[in-house]
Amino acid sequence: MKRSCEVLELSRSQWYYQSKKDDTAVIEVLSRLAEQLPTRGFDEYFGRIRQQGYKWNRKRVLRVYRIMKLGLRRKHKKRLPNRHKEALRVPQQYGHTWSMDFMSDALIDQRRVRILNIIDDFNREALAVEAGIGFPANRVIRVLSQLEEEKGLPQYIRVDNGPEFTSHTFQQWCREKKISIKYIQPGKPTQNAFIERFNRHFREDVLDAYWFEDLEQLRLIMEKWRCDYNDHHPHKSLDHLSPIQYHLRHINTNILNKKLNLNLS
Repeated sequence: MKRSCEVLELSRSQWYYQSKKDDTAVIEVLSRLAEQLPTRGFDEYFGRIRQQGYKWNRKRVLRVYRIMKLGLRRKHKKRLPNRHKEALRVPQQYGHTWSMDFMSDALIDQRRVRILNIIDDFNREALAVEAGIGFPANRVIRVLSQLEEEKGLPQYIRVDNGPEFTSHTFQQWCREKKISIKYIQPGKPTQNAFIERFNRHFREDVLDAYWFEDLEQLRLIMEKWRCDYNDHHPHKSLDHLSPIQYHLRHINTNILNKKLNLNLS
């Protein structure tokens, strides 16, 4: 070994030297970031590492990042939690369960619009038909808050698994309002059949019947249609009464029953 080092003009201490670098801490931090932010890249991770007070230089962190092959990860969609099938039952009272769903269409200038429909499952009343170019969870909450002032809130809301309804913002708001969310199973729109039937009428009478120049025109036509639907549309499942007529009959029946009970007592 001595002769070999002399031939190579290499000191023996350099030959026997072993690196004492320990990248365990770097690996732990990068692993944590990769779990929390699986869709981000090295620059995001390194920026956060510096914000957290670590002094490792960029070359060292990048070396470990490449060893861990974090740049080759496949980005997977989050798996939805299991949804259990529930029988679609008609509530026995007004304001017990609402159903919500989104529809989409386009204006004349090809801008896409989204429409949020909300109905009461008891009498199929159209509580809201709201249109917008974008419709994030915060706007859904704004519509529900307005309905809260006008009608109160239900015990249950039935929805699909769209991002607006599965968002933390929407779920947290429902928890605060003590509303239970009934998610239908993915790919099973018939589990939300009440609003699917409503959507069919809405598309035939509004979306497929007109060209819309702007949102204001769409909103005016939608609101006029909603009022007519609630006041005059006869439902076979409601004894051919409109939603408002059915609700009034239910109220009158309850009043009569209370009077009869008082007389009997």
